[in-house]
Amino acid sequence: MSHIASLSELGREPPFYQPVGNERALFEQAYRQRLPLLLKGPTGCGKTRFVSHMAARLGRPLYTVSCHDDLTAADLTGRYLLQGGETRWVDGPLTRAVREGGICYLDEVVEARKDVTVVLHPLTDDRRLLPLERTGELIEAPDDFMLVVSYNPGYQHILKSLKPSTRQRFVAMSFDFPPPDIECGIVARESGLAFDRCAALVNLATRLRALKGQDLEEGVSTRLLVYCATLIQAGMPILEATRATLVEPLTDDLDVQEGLLEAINATFG
Repeated sequence: MSHIASLSELGREPPFYQPVGNERALFEQAYRQRLPLLLKGPTGCGKTRFVSHMAARLGRPLYTVSCHDDLTAADLTGRYLLQGGETRWVDGPLTRAVREGGICYLDEVVEARKDVTVVLHPLTDDRRLLPLERTGELIEAPDDFMLVVSYNPGYQHILKSLKPSTRQRFVAMSFDFPPPDIECGIVARESGLAFDRCAALVNLATRLRALKGQDLEEGVSTRLLVYCATLIQAGMPILEATRATLVEPLTDDLDVQEGLLEAINATFG
């Protein structure tokens, strides 16, 4: 259970999120109409921040699960554990969200084992039920429960994808990196670096993102741009900061790294 983190946004200001389109309105309508939501988009483009923002905006507790190959249905629903010499049932994050009427967010859901999606199916149709076979319970989700899942289509292949029968249980929206002017504002706000200096970083990121699918598996994320700007604002030289955030995290290939460094040197000299 150590891979699972729970977070309640109740009583907090919503985490900063800059809308790009109608994503907030769509999320709110899905919540009000009790519809599950699927978010698609590249790593670091703001999907997780968006869900945290919306959970706080709606005043609901948020349970975030980072999915991985070893994640099982029991990790989500719960299991019997030995506590104080007694065996007791302990709810998993999905079960807690259902009982409390919270939002359960499964990040990179396709990384989880197949039995996870089987558990989700009764919650993603008009039944909105969570069966707990081990306890014999059949929990009906309250109106304020919401299931949100996400994945990065750029990483998916035939062995790791959502089945059409699962995908069609969700309302879906696509995310991408924000337009340059909006992304500059986000990076400046999050890092404290001047807008014009952030603009140079965003222009560089746009050039590097064009390499996705050629030399790079994934483009520079907005998250990495914030990291880079934060280091520069803290006083780190630009070339060192960009290497640590826009080169090393993206590739281990020395030839590709050299090409990225050339692009950085051409931008910042």
